[in-house]
Amino acid sequence: MSSSIDKVLQDAVDAGAVPSVAAIAADRNGVIYEGAAGPKAAGSDDPLTVDTHFRIMSMTKMVATTAALQQVEKGTLDLDAPIADYCPEFADVQVLDGWDGDTPRLRAPASAATVKQLVTHTSGLGYWFWSEDLVKWEAATSTPNVLSGANVVFTAPLLADPGTAYIYGINTDWLGKVVEAASGTTLDVAIKDGITGPLGMNETAFALNEGWKDSTTPVHVKGEDGKWIDSGIELNQTPEYWAGGHGLYSTPRDYIKFQQALLGGGEFGGVRILQQATVDQAFTNQIGDLDFPAAIPTADPASTYEFNAGPGYKWGLGLLLNTQDVPGMRRAYSGAWAGLCNTHFWVDPTTGICGSIYSNFLPFVPPEALQLYADYEKALYASL
Repeated sequence: MSSSIDKVLQDAVDAGAVPSVAAIAADRNGVIYEGAAGPKAAGSDDPLTVDTHFRIMSMTKMVATTAALQQVEKGTLDLDAPIADYCPEFADVQVLDGWDGDTPRLRAPASAATVKQLVTHTSGLGYWFWSEDLVKWEAATSTPNVLSGANVVFTAPLLADPGTAYIYGINTDWLGKVVEAASGTTLDVAIKDGITGPLGMNETAFALNEGWKDSTTPVHVKGEDGKWIDSGIELNQTPEYWAGGHGLYSTPRDYIKFQQALLGGGEFGGVRILQQATVDQAFTNQIGDLDFPAAIPTADPASTYEFNAGPGYKWGLGLLLNTQDVPGMRRAYSGAWAGLCNTHFWVDPTTGICGSIYSNFLPFVPPEALQLYADYEKALYASL
């Protein structure tokens, strides 16, 4: 089994599709595959492994969402309540309704956005890399993007009225603030106490521990000669807030424990982090008749390619849901998501497996990398 998957990974590195890659998968009994190919840093002799630390970026979102769902189970958080009940400053957020030259035209939203709309990306908030309006707004207002780690990012406007569209955005950063208000602690502590600590995820955190610097892969980009190089890009190590949307570092071996907890209906290794009913809701369509966009054009080609999910996708609580079986791959109503630096995970409750694949480079989702992810998943399912 593993040799065919190993070849998929090695072939992609040899072809230059990715600088390096690690992959891991588990069923309800434990890890069933782990492998890696390529150097930890372009040009080095040090190999990438499943114990290498990666910036998992938006794979942070499901962890932060789980922290919020834990507060719901404790009775300290109401998903149907207005966000402003927990974060009064959210009442100041307006809708970007057009432009007068280079001046943004703002208006009040038609309704008060709820906490659940943060969880389901239906509040109206967006991200610059998938919104030309936000690229223009950030330039017009001299506001840095969300990767800056600065609290000023929370002044960004809505792009639509709450509940009217699925727009992927900084919702989970706001959700992190909600978790802090509901729990009475900081997001890093809420996640450590409620999730990573109980699951034994000791290699997952919001800042690079001293000992991790040597075990972390850089963010790669392609140089002018088409070869992979270290971009020097790094997340702010002393941010003004802990980013529920993108802030975590983790390893494939560590994050799979979280995936196994989701696969186990909220339980892993004898530890329960969520109730089965809550996990079932996470894997259920929570956006009604709205759809996850089949294609999202890029507004920042240095950050991402166009994102083509294709038709038939919905959103649960923190998870992208495919409503149909994918031939030779995950079954219907698997939950999945990814990170901007090209990390991807999925949890398939029907088949009873979960898997993930990791690299660290930009831009997000080039076609040759997407092909690798599909080839890995197909080889894994073929081996079951």
